[in-house]
Amino acid sequence: MHGRGTSEQDLAGLFDLLDPERRLLCAAPRGPLQLPGTPGNHWYVVERVGYPDPATFARSHELLGAWLDQLGEESGAGPERTVLGGFSQGTVMAYALGLGADRPVPGGILALSGFVPQVEGWSPGLEERRGLPVLISHGERDPVIPVGFARAARELLEPAGLAVTYRESPIGHWIDGPTVDAVRVWLETALPRQPL
Repeated sequence: MHGRGTSEQDLAGLFDLLDPERRLLCAAPRGPLQLPGTPGNHWYVVERVGYPDPATFARSHELLGAWLDQLGEESGAGPERTVLGGFSQGTVMAYALGLGADRPVPGGILALSGFVPQVEGWSPGLEERRGLPVLISHGERDPVIPVGFARAARELLEPAGLAVTYRESPIGHWIDGPTVDAVRVWLETALPRQPL
């Protein structure tokens, strides 16, 4: 799931880098919001980093959940074989769908430069997600979403028993080559190859 002000094409270029053998079905949705005076698509209105606007967040959560459910039905890939991932605002939505008490438990969560949302009407269901693989990767010099949000996510998820892989890079608000390499390795663990 893409970040603020872009589209589904923004991260699609990573698919071949993350899955060079093309063993996975990779799909990228588009944020439903277009905001006046701001380019691209968005998942929610930003009032304050860490705290999405409740109304726009709830609508995107609903639409994205329906899209994901339909994708699962059409592909035959159940939630347990689905990794939810994103960058920036897309990470917030990946956390929302992957940790939400009202949603099925996914196969993993890939969280790049984002945060676990604090928003009215949404709460995490961590008890039933013990052992869930989560990769948190964040730039130490991120001026958009400070690295403290990644550390807070780790402090929330590790004690709850989720299988957190945590990494920080000496970068800002972007995805670098070492992050792509780390994600590729992590995906092999989160979605192991099924025997023939």
